This record gives sequence, C-alpha cells and structure tokens, in this order.
Amino acid sequence: MVQQESVVDITDNTGAKKALVIRVLGGSTGRKRFTRRAAGVGDIVVCSVKKALPNSDYYVGNNRKERSTRRKIKAVIVRTKYPVRREDGSYVRFDSNAAVIIDDEKNPRGTRIFGAVARELREKGYMKIVSLASEVV
Repeated sequence: MVQQESVVDITDNTGAKKALVIRVLGGSTGRKRFTRRAAGVGDIVVCSVKKALPNSDYYVGNNRKERSTRRKIKAVIVRTKYPVRREDGSYVRFDSNAAVIIDDEKNPRGTRIFGAVARELREKGYMKIVSLASEVV
C-alpha cells in the first residue's frame, strides 16, 4: 500500500527516477482504522518528481527557487511491497513500490517500462502499460 508522502520509483523512460506521492486519487480507507487513503496496484496517485535525469523534462537543477516549483504528475502504481491477494488465494509482492507516469487519457507517457508489473493492471484497464512491460507477474 502506498499512501501520502510515500516515495515511489518511476519505472519508465520519461527521465524521472523518484517521486513523492502528494495525493491518492484511487485507493480506499480501512474501516474503523486509518482515515488516510492507501493506493494499491492499479490506483492513480498525484506525485511530485524529486529525482530525474539531467536531460529530461522533469529535471529542474540545483537552484533553490527552481526546486521549489517541481512538476506535478499523475502516475499509476504498478508494484507494491505490500502483498496483493488474488482470486485464487495466492499473494504477490514486489521488492519496491513503483509507478508509471500517465497522461490525462490514462496512457503511459514513456515508450518503455522497466521491470515486472502486476497482472491486476490488466483487469483495471491499463492494457497499454501491460503490453509495454517486459514481464507480467
């Protein structure tokens, strides 16, 4: 589960490397427990890019004023450390929390996706992400 202030890896070739989750748009809250939203695989989050390659659109340099105006992006969670329960009763979990940057039509901005993605993305309608991924677990 990814929640507000979580740091996620960006696993596409847009140039962004790490992002901080600002807001969870999808996801759910636990009953009678936490009141904050938690995002699972396939949920959309709003992020701020914190680390990027120097030649990318997301790089803002080392100037203090530029760093305070980081770019906000929308991303979909493709891997979580928290286990995801499947219909057959099995669980799948990954080594890191990862996301892919998407546009307003829910298509990925990058042309390549690195690493494995969860099969639950297919059920949530992210077929373009599933087809670009190297492995679907």
